[in-house]
Amino acid sequence: MGMWIGRNRKARVTYGFDEIALVPGNVTFNPNEADTSFVIPRKDDGDIKLKIPILASAMDGVTDVRFCIEMGRLGGLGVINLEGVQTRYENPSEVLTKIVKAGKEEVTSLIQKIYLEPIKEELIALRIRQLKEAGVLAAVSSIPQKAQHFAAIAQEAGADVFVVQSTVSTVRHISSEYKSLDLAALTNSMTIPVIVGNAVTYNVTLELMQCGVAGVLIGVGPGAACTSRGVLGLGVPQVTATVDCAAARDTHFKKSGRYVPIITDGGMSKGGDVCKALACGADAVMIGSAFARAKEAPGQGNHWGMATPHANLPRGTRIKVGVSGSLRQILYGPATVDDGSQNLVGAITTCMGNVGAKDIRQFQDTEIIIAPSIRTEGKLFQTLQSVGMGTV
Repeated sequence: MGMWIGRNRKARVTYGFDEIALVPGNVTFNPNEADTSFVIPRKDDGDIKLKIPILASAMDGVTDVRFCIEMGRLGGLGVINLEGVQTRYENPSEVLTKIVKAGKEEVTSLIQKIYLEPIKEELIALRIRQLKEAGVLAAVSSIPQKAQHFAAIAQEAGADVFVVQSTVSTVRHISSEYKSLDLAALTNSMTIPVIVGNAVTYNVTLELMQCGVAGVLIGVGPGAACTSRGVLGLGVPQVTATVDCAAARDTHFKKSGRYVPIITDGGMSKGGDVCKALACGADAVMIGSAFARAKEAPGQGNHWGMATPHANLPRGTRIKVGVSGSLRQILYGPATVDDGSQNLVGAITTCMGNVGAKDIRQFQDTEIIIAPSIRTEGKLFQTLQSVGMGTV
C-alpha cells in the first residue's frame, strides 16, 4: 500500500473531508424518522444515551457551565476543560474578556501567563456540581499527567463522563522524567465512562480500546485553532483517520463483543463535514469552532486551541470566528446563513434520509467516492461572490 515518494520510501495517499462525497442510496428515508442517538457505554447496564451524536470540545472559548447546560438540554454533551480558566479562576468571565480584547501580538503570551494560575481543586467540584444541579450530564477533561488525580475528584463530585485528552494518546508512553498514565488501571478504578484521545491509527485505537475505555477521540491537528500540523508536521486527514479507527473498533467488537464508539474530533465546521465523518464510521463527532460561534459560548466569538497556553511550544492560536446565532440555531436551526454552519442536526437527518439510513450504524455503510471537485463543480458564482459553498 502506498506510492513511492523517493528511493526506498513509500507514502500512503490519505483523504480529508473536501476530497470525498457521499453517494445517495437506492432507497430514501423520511429524515424526520431518522434515529441520531449516540450511546456512551457504562460498566453497568445503564448506558448513557444522547439524543444527538454531537459533543462540544473542552476548549475555554467554547464550553463553560452555561454553555454545557444548554448543550445538555438540547440533547448533546459539552465537555469542560479541567485545566482551563474554569478551574483556575472563580470568575473566569473576567479572564476570558482579557483574552478576547488582547491584540494579535500579545495574545499568545497573555494566554500563557493566564494559564500559569494554579488549578483549584474546589473549583473542579464546583463546576461539576453546577452542571448536576441544572439537571444535565457533567463531562470533564484532563491531560494524561493529571488524569489519575483529577478523575478521582471528578467522580467523587458526581461527574458522568471523564475524558483523557492529549495531542497524541498511546497506551505505551515512555518517559524517564515522570510516571506515565496506566490507562487500564484508570479505567478499572473508575465507575464512570472514560473516553480517551486523540488517536488517528488502527493499531493505537485498538490498544486503547483493549484498556477498557468507553470511547476514543479521533483526530490530530485538524481543529480550526490548532497549529500542531504546522508546528510539528503531524497529523492524518480526518476521513482516512476515521475509516482506519472505525476498522479498529469493528475488530475489537468481533474479538471482545464490546462495542467502543469512536468520536471524530476536529476539522468539521459545516453540516456536510459532520455527515461525512459519520458516514466514514464515526459514532459521534466532537466540534469546537462551530460552537465557538454560539451566543452562549464563553469566548464571545473567539476560539483558541487547548495547546495554545503551552509554555515552550504553543500549538494553537486565537482566531476570531464571530457570533452567528444561538446554540439551538447551530444545532437545530432555523438557519439564517447559507454556508452549512447552522442546523447541523438537520443536515445529518436530511443526509441520512437521502442515503436511506435509519440510524447511525446504517449511515456508516454509506457508499463513499473520491471527489476532489465536490466543492467547486458548478459553484463558480458562489466562489467569486464568497457565498454558500464559496465561503472558506
